[in-house]
Amino acid sequence: SACLPLPDAISGGSRCAGPGPGGRGPARGRGSDKWVRLNVGGTRFLSTRQTLGRDPRSFLYRLCQAQPDLDSDKDETGAYLIDRDPTYFGPVLNYLRHGKLVINKDLAEEGVLEEAEFYNITSLIKLVKDRIRERDSKTTQIPVKHVYRVLQCQEEELTQMVSTMSDGWKFEQLVSIGTPIGSSYNYGNEDQAEFLCVVSRELHNAPYGNNTEPSEKAKVSDTQPGQQGERG
Repeated sequence: SACLPLPDAISGGSRCAGPGPGGRGPARGRGSDKWVRLNVGGTRFLSTRQTLGRDPRSFLYRLCQAQPDLDSDKDETGAYLIDRDPTYFGPVLNYLRHGKLVINKDLAEEGVLEEAEFYNITSLIKLVKDRIRERDSKTTQIPVKHVYRVLQCQEEELTQMVSTMSDGWKFEQLVSIGTPIGSSYNYGNEDQAEFLCVVSRELHNAPYGNNTEPSEKAKVSDTQPGQQGERG
């Protein structure tokens, strides 16, 4: 029997087919038009028309329908030529296959977003944008660090010191320096009671070491937390 050339929906070339059942002519494979080859940036992908046509508004759907307004070239194997990055096409194709967004750690979400927008896959565009917002919100939620200062002052200076604090400093705790329990030493009389005032400020990474200090009135004494300043 003669070997007849048949158009191949996958390769765009021809293939050899024998006679069909009962010798009634060549048998065309039922799935021959089911598969579509894509050449994305030099890398070939194979998928089904059903997968590529998930979104009827997408470029890939129109490509599978062979719409006349799409001027798509093919390579020597009949694969549609698409001048895009094949690395980022993988997540797009896998999303069309199973509906989940899977991105390797070495790929940027912005790159997948570019491809999703190019192919006009609206559900994937929304999904990637949500992923980017979630990622960015995690990076901005850095635990806030605080710097603490202990200021020593007399009672008559306390009101003025607290009222003149600025530059983000806020009052945390006030500790009276009096006579410790069981001690015969007196560190001051009632008229000149002394206090330790604990203040704090959020610590930001200021450029060029531009860290603001408490105002001059607040800098009565500057010690580390837990240390008592000495007055001369």
